[in-house]
Amino acid sequence: MFPEYRDLISELKTSDRYFQNLFDKHNSLDQRIKNMESRIEPGTPDEIEVLKKKKLAIKDDLYALLQKISLARINT
Repeated sequence: MFPEYRDLISELKTSDRYFQNLFDKHNSLDQRIKNMESRIEPGTPDEIEVLKKKKLAIKDDLYALLQKISLARINT
């Protein structure tokens, strides 16, 4: 996810609790969706769709944070 921000992501996962929390939520949702789609975990198509939308919203938040932090670093 976001290969252009790989180094920044690695840094923020260890230094920023908010970012780390969002990142972990995204990964947790991703795994849960995969489990539901593989029928390892129960889930209806509607439930999977809701989780996918939540995951996408978190991904958008992560991207916005990465852009903001990256831009702030460029401007300092």
